[in-house]
Amino acid sequence: MKTFNEKEIILQLQDPELQRQAFEKVVKTYSEQLYWQIRRLVLSHDDANDLLQNTFLNAWKNLEYFRGDAKLSTWLYRIALNECLCFLNKQRAHNKISLDNEEGTTIYKLESDSYFDGDEARLLFEKAIQTLPEKQRIIFNLKYFQEMKYEEISAILGTSVGALKASYHHAVKKIEEFLQQHD
Repeated sequence: MKTFNEKEIILQLQDPELQRQAFEKVVKTYSEQLYWQIRRLVLSHDDANDLLQNTFLNAWKNLEYFRGDAKLSTWLYRIALNECLCFLNKQRAHNKISLDNEEGTTIYKLESDSYFDGDEARLLFEKAIQTLPEKQRIIFNLKYFQEMKYEEISAILGTSVGALKASYHHAVKKIEEFLQQHD
């Protein structure tokens, strides 16, 4: 199997004759990591699958607008993040969840998800992550799970590197405090 050459793929995406095949390579290359990023934000396997599909549909529809200024992965993460935020906002509005009750609802979703296969320690860690404010949770997930550099996260979120570092630091502290309280 050939390795993924982003510059080559971007050129192929701009060629109408090669575009479909190139996009299939993009989907194969980024599906799993995008799925897990989405899943960590929305928790539900089914919702994550739907949002992943929407991410790729939006990417396909807007392919002509991708200029290559950012990495392809950055562009896809931004689309996925926007999909997640829209979904979560609609879900909040639809369920009329108060901000105080939101944490309990997301933890219940996590506990009742038949696809969650973690042990008690993993469940406690996921609960700790769910207590974070939305933006901190996004930053923590991108840095901790995806092992992204602050510069990449900055490109996705449009936030300064300094602010991201501070946010990540605060997120880690809150998670540590949560875990210590529940130890």
